[in-house]
Amino acid sequence: MFRLARESRTAQATIAIASCIILAVFWHLLASLQGAVFALLPLLLVLALKAPFILCLAFIAFSFFRLHEIFPMLSALHIPQLLAIAILFSLSCNIWLGRIKVFFTRELILFGFFTFLVAIGAFMATNRQLALENLTGSFIKIAVMVLAISWLLEKKAQFKILIFTMLVCGLITSAATLYNKINKLELVEGTRVTIGRSIGSMLGDPNDLALVLLFPAGFCLALFFSRGIAGYIKYFSLLIFICIFSAIIATQSRGGLLGITAVCGLFAWKKIQSKAIIFVFISVLLLALVAVAGLDQRASGAVNEMAIDDSAMGRIYAWQAAFNMALDHPIAGVGLDNFIANYFAYSAMWDGKNHAVHSTWFGVLAETGILGFSVFISIIYRLYRLSQQSLEYLDSSLENLGPYVNVCAQSTQAGLLSFCVSGSFLTMGFTWPIYILLAISIGLASYIKRHRRK
Repeated sequence: MFRLARESRTAQATIAIASCIILAVFWHLLASLQGAVFALLPLLLVLALKAPFILCLAFIAFSFFRLHEIFPMLSALHIPQLLAIAILFSLSCNIWLGRIKVFFTRELILFGFFTFLVAIGAFMATNRQLALENLTGSFIKIAVMVLAISWLLEKKAQFKILIFTMLVCGLITSAATLYNKINKLELVEGTRVTIGRSIGSMLGDPNDLALVLLFPAGFCLALFFSRGIAGYIKYFSLLIFICIFSAIIATQSRGGLLGITAVCGLFAWKKIQSKAIIFVFISVLLLALVAVAGLDQRASGAVNEMAIDDSAMGRIYAWQAAFNMALDHPIAGVGLDNFIANYFAYSAMWDGKNHAVHSTWFGVLAETGILGFSVFISIIYRLYRLSQQSLEYLDSSLENLGPYVNVCAQSTQAGLLSFCVSGSFLTMGFTWPIYILLAISIGLASYIKRHRRK
């Protein structure tokens, strides 16, 4: 018996040493960080089979928060691509083994129909190549993640992991933003900070950076104001919120400033009894943010007391163009990511260059048509109803489902409000935030429903 045990240990040690030698040879031949990918494969395989939810969170961290662009040395590892393959493998295996319970709610059906309309619109787009690249490169990944998170979010511990993942990503992104601002790195228009603009990062646009920073803000405040949370965790979340708040100011994004004001206003509404004080608080906060952010120093759209600035007029012309596109293509729109390509043909004012739509609502209207826009609004409404029902149950129920479940419910409501407010000035109809909120809300509602049945 002892002989067999010794032989087994010897065999295991031999396999381990041989694997290390093979990996070392591959790493030497590749002469780059790509050799480390082979070392990560066994871990990815284990996570794919045993912890698919962790893989989903990691994919969101790298695809939405763009961690590999904040730390460019990670780009050589192609982590988002590896995680995407691992998630597809994980979902396929776990669904086949019956470990994942597949279900479809009204919200998922609406989202599925919207995805179908987006796909049809991409094939009918005026610039089909551009639309298909965006569809296959981004939106399909979002669609898969909506299904994955909705189905996988079923344990109390997962809500806690989700919250802290958002907090850590928010801290990393805001710290990188403030570092660039302090050291005058990656600035655009002289004063607006970005991340990775020199390498073509998605965070190289200050409005997109503000959008990414907005998402974890609701999680921070929800954690800080919730009962049953340890004091040091509350103050840690408040510290992260201050970093995020400061980073959004540094981007000088109007949509970002409105969004963070909406998040603060929502929690003030819940905690302050006098509603008149809240309106005064929001007004003072907005004025203070405009002053601190230095919007009057912006090269594009500086504040002018006498007239509407060029940036504001540019948005109005872009919104008119979006409306004209929807009238001309009411069923499928002009196609995903095709607004800029069609701006010249539909704009009433041409200044020699195309402009972005800078509005979620008009962007969806233009690129998916009136039908797609109607479905999108239905998704927003269902998301609101779902988050409201979850909060009402958690507030009235005698059963304690844990503080982190309640934090998730409050965070989705805050995230939805900031999306609707900032969405008037930021283009985020086909980006991650609203769809992550949708998936979390569906998973949360499903979790609550299972406990109500018990």
